[in-house]
Amino acid sequence: MSKVVSNKTILPAGGGAFDLPNLSVGIFLNDQPSHRFAHGSKLSVHKPLSRNQGWILPAGSDGICEYDDELEFVMVNIDDGIAAEFGLGKAFEFDPIIGDIDPLLLNLSLTASTALGAGTLYRETMQRALAAQIVETIKPAPEWHAGIEDARLRKVLDYIHDNLAEDLSLSGMADIAAMSATHFAKAFKKEVGSSPLQYVIAARLELASVLLKTSELTVAEVAWRVGYQDLSRFGQHFKRKYGATPAAFRAG
Repeated sequence: MSKVVSNKTILPAGGGAFDLPNLSVGIFLNDQPSHRFAHGSKLSVHKPLSRNQGWILPAGSDGICEYDDELEFVMVNIDDGIAAEFGLGKAFEFDPIIGDIDPLLLNLSLTASTALGAGTLYRETMQRALAAQIVETIKPAPEWHAGIEDARLRKVLDYIHDNLAEDLSLSGMADIAAMSATHFAKAFKKEVGSSPLQYVIAARLELASVLLKTSELTVAEVAWRVGYQDLSRFGQHFKRKYGATPAAFRAG
């Protein structure tokens, strides 16, 4: 028999089948080295979980959760309407996340679990914050992360693509990676296959090609949007990569 102490639920050793109609996040509050888990019709697998690890499961999930020790956990079920606001309605499917939980998502889940008995406004505000972070957690990794194992370099790549219009510098990127400029330049080229400068130029020109085909921005505005202050230099780089001037590329 389960019991609720404050905002947490305590279950006796054993576990069994579960059926969760809503998008849900659960956080284990004690270690469960013998935890076993199955989602849907898949076979149960041994999945040890420690305190502050847990799950994110899509709406309509069912399966098996078993453990050999008394379990303490908190769970937040996201209201269907709030989930739908963030594109996480019942028709949205994603692979369950079992194990480590994003630190911000962990804190939001623990806080949201205390709001279950609070007023509607506070509870819904916390659920919206949680749903927004779930979207960030489950969205596919950007294509530029492919093959890059070093999290520091992935962070730099995200920074580059988020700031292509800015005056990017080697020292600034190295600071984000928490490396010396020399170490960063060598690590970047080894992992990515090009120097930081070459990568930035390629990323800017790729974005420019998309903007030229999909927007009504002038060539000068496109150049500015991708970080070129010198229109002539932009044209030279673009023609070198695409074999045509920006205007001809757009017309073709």
